[in-house]
Amino acid sequence: MGFRKRMEGPAALGLLLSLAAAAQAPQGAYQQAARLPARIVSFTAQPALIQAGQSSTLSWSTENPSAAEIQPDIGMVGARGSLQITPAVTTKFTLTVHGPNNQVLTRDLVVTVAGSVPAAATATQGGGKNEIPRMPDGKPNLSGVYNSGFPGTFFQGGPAMNIGGVAQPDETKPALKAGAEKFKVVRGPNDAGPSANCMPPGLPQSYFLPYQWQIVQGLNSVVILYEYPHLFRVIPTHGGPHQPDLDPTWMGDSIGRWEGDTLVVDVAGFNDKTELTGGFRHTEALHIVERFRRTAADTLEYHATIEDPNVFEKPWVVSRKFPLRTDLERVDEFVCENNKDYTGLFAK
Repeated sequence: MGFRKRMEGPAALGLLLSLAAAAQAPQGAYQQAARLPARIVSFTAQPALIQAGQSSTLSWSTENPSAAEIQPDIGMVGARGSLQITPAVTTKFTLTVHGPNNQVLTRDLVVTVAGSVPAAATATQGGGKNEIPRMPDGKPNLSGVYNSGFPGTFFQGGPAMNIGGVAQPDETKPALKAGAEKFKVVRGPNDAGPSANCMPPGLPQSYFLPYQWQIVQGLNSVVILYEYPHLFRVIPTHGGPHQPDLDPTWMGDSIGRWEGDTLVVDVAGFNDKTELTGGFRHTEALHIVERFRRTAADTLEYHATIEDPNVFEKPWVVSRKFPLRTDLERVDEFVCENNKDYTGLFAK
């Protein structure tokens, strides 16, 4: 659409990997709070009538959202905030809030640019360079190889570091519960972490390594292939519940569903052997809700809400945008041999 936006984002979270043991999970008090219905308190534009080249400020406030987004072209946002926009033409903005039990709320407003034609009237009708591809059933086609966009040096341990992708404004920092300090990762100088032994990194950190990952989408399922360390997930998109008594696994059990153009994936049934982005261990009570949305033909937005009532005071959010690798058709094979006999692996 061609408007500019300006907002403050939190510092990028860190990425640390290792093995850990954790306690069994009592139910956390914040889980009950998370079941409260979501609510849109306010959504305003000041001023709502502007001249060409002038700016308006969007402000919003919500309660108990599991996710919130503003369209067009803004994407995922926090529970409350404001940003400055400079639309080129009259534009309708929609705030969409997701709550518990598949609750979806929306509220619209219009920023009028004097003398302009509304954006909907000037939109490209098919065939545009940035048109989002779609499946035969009309759902967005998320298929493709995506780049972590890793911005810095890969580093295990020590202070927090930048992770892959472009940080979004709704990203939040985790807060440990009182008495849960044992779940914070502390490494010694010779501890390279579990990646040195080719252990699965788990979620959501599998997206943030300096390797590619690929989505292969069908009509009833989505497959995600991770180049490192050659992991995969098969995600049915029927939206049903998880099976009872899941066997704990490294990548958890994934069930997907579509909410409009957003693929929502509920992940449970984790073991306690991975580390979370930011340098925290977790228990088997870990629960992650992922949201995938193609914001443009060459961009995928990823949003993960992470909760573990044994470790964190409340759910926290990792939110990134990843570029599509149009030059790649698939991820490469990756061989990981625990660094124990690396030379012998290639001996003839």
